[in-house]
Amino acid sequence: MLRPPGSVVLPGTEPFAARCAKVPEDKSPIEPVEPRPLRVLLIAGSQRRLHSCPGLDSKARALMQRMAAAMPAGWQTDTEDIGNEHGKPRIQSCNACVSSSMALCVWPCNCYGPRSDTQPDLMWDLDLYGRLARADAWAIIGPVNWYGPSSNVKAMFDRLVCMNGGNPRPDLIDKKDTLKAQALERSPLWREISRNHLSGRTAAFFCYGDDGADEEDGNGMPARLEHPEWFNAGEHPMRGGDERLAYQGLVWQCRYSDIEVPDELWACTVFGAGKPYADDQAEDMVAEREPMKVFDDWVKAFISHAQAKGPVPGVKEAERAAESTTNSDRKKTG
Repeated sequence: MLRPPGSVVLPGTEPFAARCAKVPEDKSPIEPVEPRPLRVLLIAGSQRRLHSCPGLDSKARALMQRMAAAMPAGWQTDTEDIGNEHGKPRIQSCNACVSSSMALCVWPCNCYGPRSDTQPDLMWDLDLYGRLARADAWAIIGPVNWYGPSSNVKAMFDRLVCMNGGNPRPDLIDKKDTLKAQALERSPLWREISRNHLSGRTAAFFCYGDDGADEEDGNGMPARLEHPEWFNAGEHPMRGGDERLAYQGLVWQCRYSDIEVPDELWACTVFGAGKPYADDQAEDMVAEREPMKVFDDWVKAFISHAQAKGPVPGVKEAERAAESTTNSDRKKTG
């Protein structure tokens, strides 16, 4: 419709196309009227799952579910069990690209991608990069396996090396050109683009052991040794000490990546000490009052800290940056 020259256009009466033309393409003019809810990601890190060789679900899974039930109403609670199941992909190992060049280590990891037929990867198939970016706080629950974290938890954090300064611009190195990556790392541009991609979040760790179950002689030595004279169990640096140190590598990886790990959110306890492994299952665990109190107190501390800290800014941008750049052609055509 043509308007006479000099006529006044009342607000809201201009043509729809003209109104849309005034809206910036890169930013919506619509703002939320309420703050977004707090988002937490709870991860069970045991290898055991019902539909796998062990035939039973883990204590980590039961604890994760107990924690999820305790989260405040209104929070967005995301849970994941990274245990092994028949027919389910595993977390692929880290290829240590960072040892060739920090700029070769891409954020998020592009050594693998989602829905791969040749190298199926649980990190990508579960969208763990995106979910970690989306959450304000994480809670990792897992067993102590030979004085260290489970292989599944360790594999997940190995694949998170890229959150600490990984290259967000794989296009600058033709995806994985080592020489170009080394040149980029030496250039002034690298200081501008390298950063901690999940900065500002909170991570909490809860691990549990069994103190040797029923396989010790009462003095900390294995009961069935043919050569007990070869070592003194009392010299083991973690026996009788702070067994939460089994997860210290993960804690310090987070801290060095600008992810907060408060001391009170790093805890450990013992289930099933002196019992056969067959009698140290999830249903047995809940009857152990003192260890369960340690866990419940840790959950309360997690809730208190997350509430006081509030939502992390820039989550939407971080989640967008955590999308895969691998198998992009498949995503476009499939």
